[in-house]
Amino acid sequence: MKGKTQKKIRKIHRYLGIFLGIQFLFWTISGLYFSWTNIDEIHGDQYKKLPPETSIHKNLISPDSLENNPGIKTLVLKEIAEKPYYWVNNRQLYDAQTGKIKKGISKTEALLVAQRYMKDKLEVKNIALITDVDKHHEYRGGLLPAYVISYKTNDNLKAYISVKD
Repeated sequence: MKGKTQKKIRKIHRYLGIFLGIQFLFWTISGLYFSWTNIDEIHGDQYKKLPPETSIHKNLISPDSLENNPGIKTLVLKEIAEKPYYWVNNRQLYDAQTGKIKKGISKTEALLVAQRYMKDKLEVKNIALITDVDKHHEYRGGLLPAYVISYKTNDNLKAYISVKD
């Protein structure tokens, strides 16, 4: 009886060692890859226009004049399709020249936003609207719904543009 138990323990120990050895091997290989590869390349920074062109906008209204003034805690001036917008309280877009609420970004505007930040040589393959993602999706944590702009590249390049901002 004692001999059979020892053989089982040795067999389990052997397979456990093989399993852990393979896992450590993959950890080592992936660690070497990430230490030798430029992190900007992993992020796709080689496809971005750095920095994006800055625009000068005139005739901006005071944020106090916004339609249905929400009481401003945070305010960011954003450019969408070459027009200025106020992004107020991380919730709502307002036209910075008229003060009217902007309901959302259209597909055409999303393409123009992506063109502003991405290199000119890139060709758009597809644009789609996503409304929900799981916790393992690469866009986790971003505002939804959002447009996914896919480019014709070997790297499966995608740009995400939130409909809200």
